[in-house]
Amino acid sequence: MKQLSSIASLYEIFKLHPQVQTDTRKLQKGNLYFALKGPNFNGNEFAVQALEQGAAYSIVDEPIIASENLQERIILVEDFLTSLKDLAKYHRQQFTIPFIAITGSNGKTTTKELVMAVLSSHYITYTTEGNLNNHIGVPLTLLSIKKDAQYAVIEMGANHLHEIESYCSYTLPTHGLINNCGKAHLEGFGSEEGVKKGKGELFDYIKKHEGTVFVNSDYDYLNTMSKGIQNIISYGTHSGSLQGKELSSQGGLLQITITKAGNTSIENKIIKTQLVGAYNIPNLLAAISIGLYCAVPAEKIMAAIESYQPTNSRSQLISWKNNQVILDAYNANPSSMKVAIENFAGIESNSKILCIGGMREMGTSSDEEHQQIINLINAYPFEKVVLVGKEFENCTHNYHYFETVNAAKEWLDTQNYQDHYFLIKGSRGIQMEQLIAAN
Repeated sequence: MKQLSSIASLYEIFKLHPQVQTDTRKLQKGNLYFALKGPNFNGNEFAVQALEQGAAYSIVDEPIIASENLQERIILVEDFLTSLKDLAKYHRQQFTIPFIAITGSNGKTTTKELVMAVLSSHYITYTTEGNLNNHIGVPLTLLSIKKDAQYAVIEMGANHLHEIESYCSYTLPTHGLINNCGKAHLEGFGSEEGVKKGKGELFDYIKKHEGTVFVNSDYDYLNTMSKGIQNIISYGTHSGSLQGKELSSQGGLLQITITKAGNTSIENKIIKTQLVGAYNIPNLLAAISIGLYCAVPAEKIMAAIESYQPTNSRSQLISWKNNQVILDAYNANPSSMKVAIENFAGIESNSKILCIGGMREMGTSSDEEHQQIINLINAYPFEKVVLVGKEFENCTHNYHYFETVNAAKEWLDTQNYQDHYFLIKGSRGIQMEQLIAAN
């Protein structure tokens, strides 16, 4: 077992074996295995197994007993996570390309995917895989960026103060975007003002390092949060350098028209998307704004936006048993829940069924926030409302209530609905997509 002498020496090993893995189940021959630790697992225990599976080296932070021929391929560091971050920062410092950081309460993964679609249509671009946007995912994303990169797009999630600040310290973003600040992760942030302060750590970093930010100028609080930053690119539905608005949807899918774009050829164009919900307009405008700023040709921007297909239960419009379903069940908080319900209420249909799952990480505000969602639902004449999850058990309502998604599915499977419109939304832990999963 070797004691790590420096991050520079570890980086020399990384250059020879530039694939990092923390899960032996996904390990491929030649990978570097970092022994991930958590409350309920210890990756150090699998260090020898990783080597036997073909890992080039195992990086551990506990002494490991292994045969003599394996000991030379075990590197002991003081702390796994610190070393992973330090290696990621060292790798990041090898690049002079733009690094665009994206955070926010709602829609950041969709925005990241749209930005990636636009930039990769013209440049070699690397981005966060899926939603690996936490303290493990961010450094792994950085380490996945290859030397041919022309742009990098990094998604940053956060559920407490100083988390974004930490990511910035080794991601070193040159550009930043905060989608919005809503009632998400209140358990960690404490309040909506806490959310703004936490997400605002990205703008704080950009300001200090004289970078560029993209700001939805429709939101007064984002205008306030970005004050003092010299380089601001603005967009919005009724303000900003780039402006766009919703057209009547076609088959339930969102269409927008670009009403202002600095006399570029995308101005006055209609863009037909595969997304549902007017709440996606800011996400689309952000991607278009970044594309124009980065000199992506207008025709490539439009083609990338129109061909983007949402996945993973994010704003998907799908068919299920002769019904139309808006499946938006990847995540939920009071802000995203409100706009999703209001959007669904505005859809022209006399047969609408609302299926809402509980919202996680609401802390002591959980009962109040869930009751407010019910109060909002009460304002609309939905044919049927189904509430799922223990989060609703203390609320007052007259709707169908099920403690688990399995119980709700059993009920739904007996109803034999035809030609109805569904909205299915809830926090990831509720797994609301199981309502329409095959038996």
